[in-house]
Amino acid sequence: MASSSYDVLRKQARSLENEIDLKLVAFSKIGAGSGGSSGISNSSSADTSPLLGDLVFDSLSEEIEQMLEKLSTLNESMSDLPATGAAAMHTLQRHREILHGYRQEFNKICANHTVRIEREELLRGSGLTTSGSPSISGLSRREMYMKETGHLSSASHLVNDQINIAIETRDHLHAQRQAFKRLQTRFNDISNRFPLISSLIQRINIKKRRDSLILGAVVAFCIILLLLYAFN
Repeated sequence: MASSSYDVLRKQARSLENEIDLKLVAFSKIGAGSGGSSGISNSSSADTSPLLGDLVFDSLSEEIEQMLEKLSTLNESMSDLPATGAAAMHTLQRHREILHGYRQEFNKICANHTVRIEREELLRGSGLTTSGSPSISGLSRREMYMKETGHLSSASHLVNDQINIAIETRDHLHAQRQAFKRLQTRFNDISNRFPLISSLIQRINIKKRRDSLILGAVVAFCIILLLLYAFN
């Protein structure tokens, strides 16, 4: 009896997983903005098509949330049944992993849709009339994306300019480094010659002191001779 109930729950889970998978594909297309206005070709309706796409997105989002909750309930019901073997446990674990993957994909699509809506609102900018309703002459999606592409291109040019300035600065610093190296080499050469000059100066000083001593001795000897001659 437990095996029969487990098989029924497993079939229901598989069927529900297939439905959720199909819903997520459509949900992803609508969230990316490619499924809400496929039947609208003129530019005047491009401003109102996002409203319809948002309504479809919200409706499908609620439906998928309900299906995910139902799949979670089925998995819990299968886990409450007595274990019938390793294969059944592996299958139950697989169903849980599938549910977790579906939840992650659902949250990712919702987050991307929110980011896209915020970006479009930012690009729409002043395309609102004084009454607060979207202007018919406002930017279409293609024009907004072209404007955003232009901004990205301008930012890329600015970044390239900054990179060129950084390269020029690096070249100047490299040239200064080479100049400092040459100066350092010259200073090293001069410092290597200093010992010879210092030794020569010391020799000159020693010779001057020796000459001074000799001259002093001669003067003193002459004075003594003069004194002896005077007293005699």
